[in-house]
Amino acid sequence: MPTCGEFLEDIEDMVTSTDLTPEERFGSRKNVVPRVRKKNKVLETLDTQNSSQCDSVIPGTQSIYVKTWGCSHNNSDGEYMAGQLAAYGYRITDTPSAADLWLLNSCTVKNPAEDHFRNTITRAQTEDKKVVVAGCVPQGQPRAKYLKGLSVIGVQQIDRVVEVVEETLKGHSVRLFGQKKDHGKKLGGAKLDLPKIRKNPLIEIIAINTGCLNQCTYCKTKHARGELGSYPPEEIVSRARQSFEEGVVEIWLTSEDTGAYGKDIGVTLPELLWRLVEVIPEGCMLRVGMTNPPYILEHLEEMAKILSHPRVYAFLHVPVQAASDSVLMDMRREYCLSDFKQVVDFLKERVPAVTIATDVICGFPTETAEDFEETLQLVEEYKFPSLFINQFFPRPGTPAAKMRRVPPQEVKRRTKAISELFQSYRPYDHKVGEIQNVLVTEESHDKKFYVAHNKYYDQVLVPKDEKLLGKMVTVEITSTGKHYLMGRLLSDEVTKVAIATPLPKGTVSGVQDNLQEATDSTTVTAQSPLSWCQHQLSRVTPAGMPRWMQVAAFVLVLAVVLDFCRIVYRVGAKF
Repeated sequence: MPTCGEFLEDIEDMVTSTDLTPEERFGSRKNVVPRVRKKNKVLETLDTQNSSQCDSVIPGTQSIYVKTWGCSHNNSDGEYMAGQLAAYGYRITDTPSAADLWLLNSCTVKNPAEDHFRNTITRAQTEDKKVVVAGCVPQGQPRAKYLKGLSVIGVQQIDRVVEVVEETLKGHSVRLFGQKKDHGKKLGGAKLDLPKIRKNPLIEIIAINTGCLNQCTYCKTKHARGELGSYPPEEIVSRARQSFEEGVVEIWLTSEDTGAYGKDIGVTLPELLWRLVEVIPEGCMLRVGMTNPPYILEHLEEMAKILSHPRVYAFLHVPVQAASDSVLMDMRREYCLSDFKQVVDFLKERVPAVTIATDVICGFPTETAEDFEETLQLVEEYKFPSLFINQFFPRPGTPAAKMRRVPPQEVKRRTKAISELFQSYRPYDHKVGEIQNVLVTEESHDKKFYVAHNKYYDQVLVPKDEKLLGKMVTVEITSTGKHYLMGRLLSDEVTKVAIATPLPKGTVSGVQDNLQEATDSTTVTAQSPLSWCQHQLSRVTPAGMPRWMQVAAFVLVLAVVLDFCRIVYRVGAKF
């Protein structure tokens, strides 16, 4: 072969007689064996499992465990999600180990609640359960590391829980955030007429709005629930009317701030309450949820009249959080101590014996020892029968989390001091011997009594007798504790207040009406295909037939129909 220094006349001069021939060059390749790249056996196994799992999933046949933390608004969301899943065909279970998927509805107010939520996720993953998370934690901090790879339902997307659960069971990860809007304006959230499973068939929780108008420096809930979004009054009233028709005897109105209700849609809270009072049956009761001082100040006259109504509890939850104006300013609470006192004093004067519940935060970063003493003096002055004492927790992303903290030992000291003050007085002793009418709605935590409430929403314990549930009874107060009154029945007579028989525990609210509407309509897009088929099968199968038998019957009928169609097609093709 020519050297580099030689001049080439032609390209063929590159090859000489001493070079390998093409036959010699390529002939050796028959001895070369290609090396096969080994597949990752673990990944291959997982892919196979996921593939087979996806192929074998029949939507609406699995068991779901629903766990909720936090406020009554969150509990209402949990009831709605459970109701939709049950209406679709899923079985709601209280036994975590028996569930195929865990739906975890979180609260972001305090660190302990989020810690418990995180630990439950870890437990679910350890037990190889599918997980869907909902509530304020994922909505407020969607990029949290421990939420990576999990399916998420935003707080305003609970009406799509069936889609998320179905996809998660197939092995997919789905994340639905975003707000409900109408012409660019934020709505209260998912529709109030969705199916739900009430934890207590006698109590209906209705969220009248979501979000708030405040910008509190310590609050993480604002990041999740956002700005104020109110439901129209007619939608709320309709839900209340439906609830009473299903045997409910008590309604709780809830939101992040009920006093701010309607400011975004040109309606006021008193206007809504007067409309609700019109549809409350005799003997049934309405409880108004938490309201912050700035907005209730505008409606004190009307609120006093409403709380005096015989079908409305004379009870209001008004958080003060701190009695120091400087601390309230640092919290951006938008009121001062005199505003709070004006609310309490006015209602106590116009609504005798009214119950005012409040909250305090111990150890806010800018709270001094003198500031805390003012809070102690406030509690001493009013002796609130219901006082929620909270330690300050720095929530990620809030302005207060960047402030220099009060030493933990000092926070604990203040918490202990105000707790001891609260325990030092007994707010109900003067009621011993009183004759009261009380509405019985639930079972006590120790399961030894039933819990009833009088006009002022005091907790009255009565004998555990099934015939008392959902009834109005007359009792004599024989003794009291720090948080309760003990009632003795004066007679065996009870007053039925429900206008219908309460739904059995675990029954889906409103599902029969939805099924009927879908069946009577020319379109059934609001129902899942499986739910529609199950409904049709239930009309021709014996009552009480297990769900798996109904599904098996559906699959069998479908196979027969497909075979028939195939035969018809083949016969038609011949001609």
